[in-house]
Amino acid sequence: MKKNKTGLKSNLQKVDNHEISTGDYADIPELPEDFFVKGQLYQNGKPLERRTRGKQKNPTKKQLTIRLNNEVIDFFKNQGNGWQTRINDILQKYVDSHHIA
Repeated sequence: MKKNKTGLKSNLQKVDNHEISTGDYADIPELPEDFFVKGQLYQNGKPLERRTRGKQKNPTKKQLTIRLNNEVIDFFKNQGNGWQTRINDILQKYVDSHHIA
């Protein structure tokens, strides 16, 4: 029985060898800055929650680095978004219950 040996017919080599010039994208308008500010990211067809970066207006928390066991991190991450807040809430409850007045 003869096997069909047509192989992959593509022009990848031609594409790889193509050098992009300004003429290739000159007719595409430049995107204004507000496009990126107002843009919405999607993942699996659902809009992602917008996160703000920068300093808090009224800082209530401090950013720091803490080392936790993998088991602890995995436990909280597996519960979904907000895992850091849940860790903070549990630690706050501990502090409140051990607060000496």
